[in-house]
Amino acid sequence: MVLTGATALLIGGALAATDRPAAQDYSPLAGPGHGRGMSQAGAFDSATEGRTAEQILAHYYPGATIGTIGPTTLAVRLTGLDDRALDAYAEAGARVAGRVLEPGQVAHLTPLPDGGANVVVTVGCDGDVVWQTATSDPWLYPLDPKPARPAAEHLTLCEGGAYRGALGVATEDGAFRTVNRVDVEDYLLGVVPAEMQANWADKGANEALRAQAVAARSYALAETRYPYAQTCDSTDCQVYPGTEREDPRSAAAVASTAGQVLLRDGHILRSEYSAAPGGGSPADIQTFEVGPTPAELAIVRPPVGPGDIDPDAPAPSEGPTVIDIEYERIGGPASALGSPLGPESELPQQAGTYRLFGNGVIIATELLGVQVVDFTTLLEMIPGTDILDPPAEVTPGEAEGGVAEGGVAGGGPTEDSAPGESLFAIPPVEAVIPAGAPASRRPLADPVRPSEIPAPSGPPAVPAP
Repeated sequence: MVLTGATALLIGGALAATDRPAAQDYSPLAGPGHGRGMSQAGAFDSATEGRTAEQILAHYYPGATIGTIGPTTLAVRLTGLDDRALDAYAEAGARVAGRVLEPGQVAHLTPLPDGGANVVVTVGCDGDVVWQTATSDPWLYPLDPKPARPAAEHLTLCEGGAYRGALGVATEDGAFRTVNRVDVEDYLLGVVPAEMQANWADKGANEALRAQAVAARSYALAETRYPYAQTCDSTDCQVYPGTEREDPRSAAAVASTAGQVLLRDGHILRSEYSAAPGGGSPADIQTFEVGPTPAELAIVRPPVGPGDIDPDAPAPSEGPTVIDIEYERIGGPASALGSPLGPESELPQQAGTYRLFGNGVIIATELLGVQVVDFTTLLEMIPGTDILDPPAEVTPGEAEGGVAEGGVAGGGPTEDSAPGESLFAIPPVEAVIPAGAPASRRPLADPVRPSEIPAPSGPPAVPAP
């Protein structure tokens, strides 16, 4: 559909201000553009005079066309969470670092310089540690990555506020950032009622809400603000408070325009708008920036979660394990652990996995996460095992960085060792823990022993969203 100048002439005259909402009904309208593009007050007047959303858009963006996009996601920087770790949960449970969080468990993600994250899972927001690990996938996902999920699956912040889609962490010049990766239609459920009063639908201005949905969708998808996110949640971009202000009236306007965007020369128009009084004037869309074409959009936008995968895409190759990730994080062969002494193997009774190194062990269990431990500690945690025997194909001294003559492969105890004595000390493996974090959030170098994990005593306390 072409939004032509002829169409604009049909609605370009002065519009009556009958039944315009009181001034407080406009607050807190604060769209992008500082007066350029669609005036929300003018859109209200046009709608109450019987103009359609298409006519309203034609007036304010003459020469633009309406195109359609397929399902896509958007990455939004949550500026109110700058410079802090992410502490979040979902009532129904969630997923992080390849594991499922049970209801009542809370994930605390702190970004690492390598693009990954340190993950600590607690009972409730400030309770005891359940497990912890480092991951190369710094995202907390809902149980189901599809859009339009119920409130129990929304990710809720410990400090309040909830979001559809996934929440992740990143760094920007060393500063912490939190990002919401969300289906664009779910995103608009939060944006439209924050930028335009949902009760305008009750005042005869539902078409203004529909026009707002198209303009907001176009603006967001044409944005390219950060390496880690396309847009932000403040008035610098578009106001987006997550699910806080969702309303069925604005949701209906979003659904009725699903996938519709404004285009200039086939590219998505960064369709600025504002709460400018007086009706505003048509914009020169040649002065507006543009983003990708709808076809390009499908390529550049990532999936919202690991389960949202193209069924026709080739199967990915097997990635690194959590032990591989931890080993690389502490420095690989150059670390105090030295070189591997064999492949990753299962612990007895399928308790988890482990890998032997020249000077220590890394173990990974569902309960404790990934830990760097000495052999004495390992025996205390899992008594009665013989996993300290080196693999048959590896003999002492064969591996680079192996043991000294007369020792035991892997630095295990010798007949001269005192009970409980460790023959080596692995330097602490520092994990990034935010300032002021509860003492119960231990770094990876301070393993949580099974005896230190309290037995459950009733349902965990989780703050109400």
